Amino acid sequence: MEKTYRPDTICVQAGWKPKKGEPRVLPIYQSTTFKYDTTDEMGRLFALEDEGYFYTRLQNPTNDAVAEKIARLEGGVAAMLTASGQAANFYTIANLCQAGDHIVCSAKVYGGTFNLYAATIKKLGIDCTFVDPDDPAEKIEQAFNENTKAVIGETIANPALTVLDIEKFAGLAHKHGVPLIVDNTFATPVNCRPFEFGADIVTHSTTKYMDGHAMAVGGCIVDSGNFDWEAHAEKFPGLTTPDETYHGVVYTKQFGKKAFITKATAQLMRDLGSIQSPMNAFLLNVGLETLPLRMEKHCSNARKVAEFLKSHEKVEFVNCAMLEGDPYYELAQKYMPNGTCGVISFGLKGTREDAVRFMDSLKLCAIVTHVADARTCVLHPASHTHRQMNDEQLREAGVTPGMIRLSVGIEHPQDLIEDLEQALLQV
Repeated sequence: MEKTYRPDTICVQAGWKPKKGEPRVLPIYQSTTFKYDTTDEMGRLFALEDEGYFYTRLQNPTNDAVAEKIARLEGGVAAMLTASGQAANFYTIANLCQAGDHIVCSAKVYGGTFNLYAATIKKLGIDCTFVDPDDPAEKIEQAFNENTKAVIGETIANPALTVLDIEKFAGLAHKHGVPLIVDNTFATPVNCRPFEFGADIVTHSTTKYMDGHAMAVGGCIVDSGNFDWEAHAEKFPGLTTPDETYHGVVYTKQFGKKAFITKATAQLMRDLGSIQSPMNAFLLNVGLETLPLRMEKHCSNARKVAEFLKSHEKVEFVNCAMLEGDPYYELAQKYMPNGTCGVISFGLKGTREDAVRFMDSLKLCAIVTHVADARTCVLHPASHTHRQMNDEQLREAGVTPGMIRLSVGIEHPQDLIEDLEQALLQV
């Protein structure tokens, strides 16, 4: 058995294992296709009887090396890269559900994810019930139906910054024979490994901290290998009955703990695409190598900025689970004792227009439609990421009209505080 290394070592060493005379740095396999010597060799690949590469839409050596690194970071058995975090979230549900099925999702999730589950998958015949993640387990359980196939939440919600009680949600999911899917984008496996608390599948927008430089859009799905699909075979026929589009293969029988990722790759990626390009995977790998260093700095800076804002007379509230007194401080200490992330949110004492004036006065902090990279950036969720929601949906997602999301970068914290201070003077 391969030695289990700590995250810092995995980030630098895992995934690519060069042989004698091969490049020390992971190469970019910028090729759509791969050559074989015989017809039978290629045929065995198409039959899922051998492992190998024949077309980059399905697998690519660069992508697989990076996926393996992320799987190792999360403590999973297998992973698949996707073109974006939203593609990862969609594929995870599409791999389990079909028309007539149902999922349960925390209402405090990223606006794009909310819309994906509230509107887009509904058009495909899959219903979603949103629940308040802070409700007691007995109330959340009322959302489950006979046709429920999955439960979903975010480790740290974007932008409400609520912390998911992973063990509570895992207990509910498993009681009803379905997996818990956790989007771990904000915490990253450096600060939280949801599988250790009962989650079954993890998704990421690798566009954020994993890339870290705002250069490459991407996503990832990681399977823990812990959920027993066979024990609930009637709920998941796509995994436990023959797939006639692949010569009658039964994924759980042939691939065991890697059944979920194999099906997602062989079936969904084959039919829908949404691959991460090898170039983007290469850039992602460069970012992953410094992920532990950056997360430590992001968290340290965010804590200092949050303390400054909390003490300012013009600030009404600050959401940062690293601060004592925050409603989610205890949960954060349980699941992320070394820090949460660099993203905080806050509200000014004043109107929505005051929030806009404050943002427009910033000089160092940039207004961009992004979050969680090396540079500090700011965004007004009600006007930007959550614009498609009505006021009731905004409240359910934990977003107030005047809330400002601040993604604290790795600059010097005093420079950031001075920029915020001068902008607050304009309000």
